[in-house]
Amino acid sequence: MLNQDKVIILDFGSQFTQLIARRIREAGVYSEIHPCNVDPEKIKALNPQALILSGGPSSVLEGGCPDLPPEYLEWGLPTLGICYGMQLLAHKMGGKVVASTDREYGRADFYAMNECPLFEGIEKKDKLTVWMSHGDRVEAIPPGFEQMGRTESIDFAAMGHVEKKVYALQFHPEVAHTEEGAQIIQNFLFKVANLTPSWSMASFVETCIEDLRKQVGDSKVVLGLSGGIDSTVAAVLLHRAIGKNLHCIFVDNGLLRMGEKQEVIGFLEEHFELNVKFVDAADEFLGKLEGVSDPEEKRKIIGYTFIDVFDREAKAIDGVEYLGQGTLYPDVIESESFKGPSAVIKSHHNVGGLPEKMNLKLVEPLRELFKDEVRRAAYELGMPDHIIWRHPFPGPGLSIRVIGEITEERLEILRLADRIVQNELMASDWYRKVWQGFAVLLPLKTVGVMGDDRTYEHVIALRVVDSLDAMTADWSRLPSELLARISNRIINEVKGVNRVVLDISSKPPSTIEWE
Repeated sequence: MLNQDKVIILDFGSQFTQLIARRIREAGVYSEIHPCNVDPEKIKALNPQALILSGGPSSVLEGGCPDLPPEYLEWGLPTLGICYGMQLLAHKMGGKVVASTDREYGRADFYAMNECPLFEGIEKKDKLTVWMSHGDRVEAIPPGFEQMGRTESIDFAAMGHVEKKVYALQFHPEVAHTEEGAQIIQNFLFKVANLTPSWSMASFVETCIEDLRKQVGDSKVVLGLSGGIDSTVAAVLLHRAIGKNLHCIFVDNGLLRMGEKQEVIGFLEEHFELNVKFVDAADEFLGKLEGVSDPEEKRKIIGYTFIDVFDREAKAIDGVEYLGQGTLYPDVIESESFKGPSAVIKSHHNVGGLPEKMNLKLVEPLRELFKDEVRRAAYELGMPDHIIWRHPFPGPGLSIRVIGEITEERLEILRLADRIVQNELMASDWYRKVWQGFAVLLPLKTVGVMGDDRTYEHVIALRVVDSLDAMTADWSRLPSELLARISNRIINEVKGVNRVVLDISSKPPSTIEWE
């Protein structure tokens, strides 16, 4: 990366750690998350200009709790502790932490005190609505610190050591529920740490292409192109760096949406002159899926078959040394996180697995970016809206939206219904307003009446959700007129469907996909 200001976030297991990094980057400063038990020398080698200690579920009063090595405080970096990070600073620097009588969770009224730079320029700074999530509290602040704020239930909701530039907050400024939270973080960056906002997608794209040229040189790279925004942006960045030495492989597994192959390959070949090989492996995938209804077994069959097909095609390219992947920063964080809600929730297909089988070196142009940053990079690369804002599509494709057994007939019904959903969302300007919208074919039939005839046909479920990052989601409140139009079109135009239902569940407890 460029020689720019950098903030390191030590992750103590908070579910909000990624939000801290996002808020910092939104302010134009580059940030990275590292597990709290990382070797301090590794952090020192990164030459950070500021340090943030995240929250976490542990208690400093318990044995074996995650610790803060003394080196971090000896470096003299501007430091901000959040929640557990505040308690840890108090505990390590001579203050006193005690267990609260009751865990404080949710909104609280915060009263700013003294002239704290964290609250400079904030309207109503003497009283803010903030988000709390803690079981312990600071009863006595360390020597040299000042009380910077309180709530109705705790005296020390914020503290600071002006000379050392060490500040701490018991609440979470990174969450949307905290009033002026983004401004508080920016005040730490610019008023306390005196950083310069130099992180932008334009600078990232320029530097990324340079770095890729240095990393790959004259070697060949093979990349699995899915048509999603991640693999597409990764492919275009690599192509800008190494040209025809990038070999993209697009595998048709028979589980794609209607017109997907033509839309993706046609655009990338025509507008970006990518070297793309199309592999029709539909019969191979569908043959192995015949008679399979269990969703986990479907996923495994598709995953293993993709690896076999991709490996076979990659070996046919002479001299390939690198495997390109669209790994994003959240994938990297999850694969190496400390513990707690931000720790490893699932193994990710982009972090491990395939390179071991193929014995290739890995190149991941997007491993420093969040999803929204990938879309901003796509704009910098000149991609049009219809590519940038394509809704996410799962790796197993339509197999997990055809509930139960997969057949050509059931896939065709779903493709036609899903195309109507996509078209109507676009025509009504709702496509960009929602995170994701699609049709699901249910494994049951219901009685209906068409004309004077009784029917017994399939059911389509509509799943349309709002989300920021797919970690949580809520069902989208589409206008009833739009829902009626989608339903009428599916029933009238898709042979074999006589009923449409709407999924109005949130994530959690439900998931976005049905399988």
